[in-house]
Amino acid sequence: MIASDIIAYAWQSLSRHRGRSLLMLIAMGISVASVMLLTALGEGARRYVHDEFASLGTNLIIVLPGRNETTGAGLNAMPGVTPRDLTLDDARALARHSAITRIAPLNVGAVEASWQNRKREITLLGSTHDLLKLRHWKLAAGQFLPDMEWERTTPVCVIGKKIRDEIFGPHAALGQWLRLGQNRYRVIGIMASEGRTIGLDVEETVIIPVASAQSLLNTPSLFRILIETSSRGAMPSVIEFATAVIRERHYGEEDVTVITQDAVLQTFDRILSTLTYAVGGIAAISLVVAGILIMNVMLVAVSQRTAEIGLLKALGASRQQILRLILTEAMLMSLVGATAGFVIGIFGSWGIRLAFPELQVYPPFWAILTSLLVALVTGLLFSLLPAGKAAGLDPVRALQGR
Repeated sequence: MIASDIIAYAWQSLSRHRGRSLLMLIAMGISVASVMLLTALGEGARRYVHDEFASLGTNLIIVLPGRNETTGAGLNAMPGVTPRDLTLDDARALARHSAITRIAPLNVGAVEASWQNRKREITLLGSTHDLLKLRHWKLAAGQFLPDMEWERTTPVCVIGKKIRDEIFGPHAALGQWLRLGQNRYRVIGIMASEGRTIGLDVEETVIIPVASAQSLLNTPSLFRILIETSSRGAMPSVIEFATAVIRERHYGEEDVTVITQDAVLQTFDRILSTLTYAVGGIAAISLVVAGILIMNVMLVAVSQRTAEIGLLKALGASRQQILRLILTEAMLMSLVGATAGFVIGIFGSWGIRLAFPELQVYPPFWAILTSLLVALVTGLLFSLLPAGKAAGLDPVRALQGR
């Protein structure tokens, strides 16, 4: 028997038992589709996080109060002792470095916003004029915070689009007085809907000058300091400078954490990549289950086709030819099932992208290739037992149906 005869015979055998064949096809197809969809979701989440961090700004350094690691039994480790707060004076001292192009002190809090009879809780940001360009945000209308001295408290605010819709409704928002807590602020700008970052929806925020935020929130400290450098190569020297300046200003205590956008992004990238591999591996277990199903179904098929196999051997078919017949039948089913799973995975990813446009769900090439290869290898390995059983049948006893 030549190869084309073997393939034609195997395909004819699968066509005669459509129910059994459909069962194996579904099992293999679902397994391949599961691997593709889960890895596509993991890859989509990784790309989403990468894009969100990119929107924070380029060459970004973030200074946070407090150390991110244990420093031993020093003064800061004693009960009741806390790190010194970051202040506007600290931020102004950091701005002396020649490689720093923009610096934005930041305060964050929650207050109640109201206008006429409408009110709601909002996220309050206190910052400076440079925040808009540093975070790559856009304005939909009006202007951003004025460029002025940081200590100056000016009753102006910039609101998010959702705040504008929910509080002002059909009324014009620009020029209106919005009450935040016990103070009133004139609306001078409205943020565009694209202004989003991780953990913060700019559509639901109100931005006021940093000194006004400190007065409203009754705190002299800063939540963090954002720094933009002139180039990526200047970031190490700025980090070293920032650490030294804060240490000097805080009486020798290095009680701040200086991180970069790239460092945070790399951490998230490693975590999400590991999770993608993990869920892909978990989904790949279903390929083994599908292989076991193929083995069981093929064992049943061999027992049902004992007389047929005996006739083939009586007509001169060798042990190797019987092995090839059964293995080809299993491999054909694995190939068709894997192809069906590939199609389901592609269309499933497309459906997820339609439902959630912010997630660019595309199965990675390695997941597609690996799932298809594992499906074929699994089908081959788990069909060896039924193929060996069929090849070892005695032709006379097989013709008798034994």
